[in-house]
Amino acid sequence: MEAKIGKFFESVGSFFGVGDQIPWCDRDIIAGCEREVADASKGDSEQLKSESIMRLSWALVHSRQAEDVQRGIAMLEASLANSSSPLQQREKLYLLAVGYYRTAEYSRSRQLVEQCLEIAPDWRQALALKKVVEERIAKDGIIGIGITATAVGLLAGGIATALSRKK
Repeated sequence: MEAKIGKFFESVGSFFGVGDQIPWCDRDIIAGCEREVADASKGDSEQLKSESIMRLSWALVHSRQAEDVQRGIAMLEASLANSSSPLQQREKLYLLAVGYYRTAEYSRSRQLVEQCLEIAPDWRQALALKKVVEERIAKDGIIGIGITATAVGLLAGGIATALSRKK
């Protein structure tokens, strides 16, 4: 009996928990990337600057800090038009999708990951992110339905109680 109860609570916990495998990035890694961008900006190599900005963008959208994620999204959106190759565009779209996933803008994240998959339909990383985003959208929908049903039930109960007291 205890095993069944334990499995029930484990399944409820996994339902409400975040089950994604998207990595997080610590503040010290972001600081290192920021130093790298500053150093690259002093040099003449545009390629080195571009690569260091991409690493910083990756670190920012994988941060636990909302302001870092927003900064990463802004950097990526500003540089998206300057993508010189489909590979760069794919990478930036993917990172934008991660950033929007982190900010709970799941529909925007799904749009971006679908654009990414138009460029590279078999890219496993993007396919995995799409699955995580769609699962999250489904969970949020189920939770929303549950909250709505509870509110309607409470309202109906309140009305029924009020009507029964009038009689």
